[in-house]
Amino acid sequence: MEKEESFSLEKGDANLELDDDGKPRRTGGLKYRFCGIAQYQTLVGVSIGYTITSSISMAAIKRSNCFHKYGHDKECHTLNTQYLIIFACIEIILSQIPDFHKLSFISIVATIMSFAYSSIGIGLSIAKIAGGAHPNTSLWIPTRTDISNTNKMWNTFCAIGDIAFAYSFCAVLIEIQDTLKSSPPENKVMKTATTIGISASTSFYMLCGLLGYAAFGNDAPGNYLTGFGYYDPFWLIDIGNLCIVIHLLGAYQVIVQPFFLHLWRIGLVENGQKVSS
Repeated sequence: MEKEESFSLEKGDANLELDDDGKPRRTGGLKYRFCGIAQYQTLVGVSIGYTITSSISMAAIKRSNCFHKYGHDKECHTLNTQYLIIFACIEIILSQIPDFHKLSFISIVATIMSFAYSSIGIGLSIAKIAGGAHPNTSLWIPTRTDISNTNKMWNTFCAIGDIAFAYSFCAVLIEIQDTLKSSPPENKVMKTATTIGISASTSFYMLCGLLGYAAFGNDAPGNYLTGFGYYDPFWLIDIGNLCIVIHLLGAYQVIVQPFFLHLWRIGLVENGQKVSS
């Protein structure tokens, strides 16, 4: 049975002249606080985005089934509020996982779901392009008279935000590296894993973006799975949206667990207790 190690966050228990990697201290003080604030604000913001995106996908599934059952003349309006509550309740249960180290299986499931709905989107885009309809496209911002310059600028910033949101995992890279063993060196393992992961995800993102734009043109929606409408094959679009929900259920935990741990440590230090490593 392994012996549990513990450390205190009180002053004097660590060598303040060295960082965690044993090199002369490069962090701490005001820079440390600003970095912490930026990281945890990012984690909270991303988790909110995951919650909203999941509720939209769940609502899309219900609308798709409603249109399929009652026809497209039915309005089938769906509120996202109930799905926000459902997502929150599931996350409360998943948040009982006691250790960040035990989230690996969630990451595996989330990765499979990500590739699944990306592949569905790519396949549907190719089918739509092959169908013969060719929407208006352009290499620059569309010169449409019905859109003001302000809206064009807003859409541009939204697109940049979507790209940044797609790579929101970078905020937890430090936490992930902290779970690795010292041999082989953590930085080499992380460099290899990050290179492979970013290369694969970027390839899929570019395929989704380029093929999606070719399929929908300047009217491409933010969530392009919903852009295919609520027509056949409705079941395939439902599967794609379900994969999004499952992916974000797991990704949410990977994002918020470091924040939960931070709050837990703050509470223990304020009470004068020791923190288990």
